[in-house]
Amino acid sequence: MPLSDDQPRTRTRLPVGEQSSPQQNHRQSRPLRALLAVLVVVTLLVVAIAIANRVTPGSGSGTGGGGASADRAGSGSGAGPAPSGDQPVGTTVNGIPTGYPHTEPGAQSAATNYAVAIGSADMFRTDSRHGIIATIADLGALAGLQGRLDQGFGGDTATRYGLDAQGHAPKGLTFVSRTVPVGTKSTGYSDGDAKVEVWCTGLTGLAGEHSVQPVTTNWFTLTLSLHWTGSDWKLTDYTSRQGPAPLPADQQAATADEITGAVQQFGGFRFAR
Repeated sequence: MPLSDDQPRTRTRLPVGEQSSPQQNHRQSRPLRALLAVLVVVTLLVVAIAIANRVTPGSGSGTGGGGASADRAGSGSGAGPAPSGDQPVGTTVNGIPTGYPHTEPGAQSAATNYAVAIGSADMFRTDSRHGIIATIADLGALAGLQGRLDQGFGGDTATRYGLDAQGHAPKGLTFVSRTVPVGTKSTGYSDGDAKVEVWCTGLTGLAGEHSVQPVTTNWFTLTLSLHWTGSDWKLTDYTSRQGPAPLPADQQAATADEITGAVQQFGGFRFAR
């Protein structure tokens, strides 16, 4: 029977243990939230580890990447021919590496080392020049090459660089002549003959106080013709042309003492591909 407005209403109170408390509901929700937070943290860690494993130093994706991307760069047209990976030759004659393999990379290696020898300061002294030519020249071309190189490095050429008739620098000065190959290109190859272009930069001049021939740089390309003698590649002919020369850097030139010290302290290179 419905109660009228003027009748008293009865309110039932349950026992304390059976009442739903707001604090109890809040306490029950805390473990769920903590579990969800742990799951989120674990998920983020898994994603971070996966990303880190994809970008490893050896994969070539990061700044330290070598590996496969370095190999691709070496074989691409922009970087030029990659080194063959062969060990440098183990024998020398008159300080010049000899005994190159009967391969196209072997011919390029020989041409590069012969370019270094032809551009050295020893070529301005008659005795050492003849020793170099005898080491690198094919026997059939020896006389012709010696005549050309005697004319190119002796006499007036030595005098232009301030050297005496024996190719020695004035007292207190150091004569500098170094050829530094930058790259090679094979322009012809067969089992018996090879032609190789060697792009080079060079240092030439007199280092020291009061030098009237300061050390300068120049760029040139040597073309060397080689013949396989049965045991090694030997030089039969060569030509030289200027360039290609890059734009000079905006860089402070070294003093005479600095150049002299560098020449005396830093040795030259031997090259092999």
